[in-house]
Amino acid sequence: MNRTILVADDDPHIRQLLVFALAKAGLETIEAADGEEALHLAETRQPDLIVLDINMPRMDGLEVCRRLRAEGGMPILFLSSRDDEIDRIIGIELGADDYVTKPFSPREVVARVMAVLRRTAAHPPEVDRAAASVRHGKLLLDPESWEARFAGAQVPLTVTEFGILRTLAGLPSKVFSRDALIDRLRGPGFALTDRTIDSHVRNLRAKFAQAGAHDLIETRAGIGYRIGPCSGE
Repeated sequence: MNRTILVADDDPHIRQLLVFALAKAGLETIEAADGEEALHLAETRQPDLIVLDINMPRMDGLEVCRRLRAEGGMPILFLSSRDDEIDRIIGIELGADDYVTKPFSPREVVARVMAVLRRTAAHPPEVDRAAASVRHGKLLLDPESWEARFAGAQVPLTVTEFGILRTLAGLPSKVFSRDALIDRLRGPGFALTDRTIDSHVRNLRAKFAQAGAHDLIETRAGIGYRIGPCSGE
């Protein structure tokens, strides 16, 4: 059965490019020219994925994402005209599955759409929430309450951030590749790509740095990530 992609962008030229590229890849498409129309079509037509521009009239893409995420886990790929981290990280905080920065290659968008569709097709079981607490250095993770603490201070995390940190801290000697982290986390609420893993790690480092943890996650060049000492030094 063909997959249906909703392309939401106020620029008709961009919509035309993406619709043509997605159709060549065998995907059906529907279009929206503003945020309100995108939200309406997403709710009534239930596409398999939304390519969603952030800056749109009547309702921006971030608000569309907020409202859709309150209702379910429809995959979302953001388009952003701003080459900075703000839109990317806010979008991923809200639950976006990937992002592409304008100007972009239509082939790149198609490739990322197909990657997200593959990730969300399997529907594996959710990460077990009832396991024992994880302690590592001054870091404490409580899966039952989904709370993270460092040196006793609570650090608010998204579900995906908590899942990444719990995976790393659960095996402190292991270096996880991005693909390995995706395989551990994917499932309802965890549709990820390698680029979004990097953004989540940056988010985690920034949040824990405010709590005094500057050694939370180590990067192993060309390999992936490992939990740091979490000593606060």
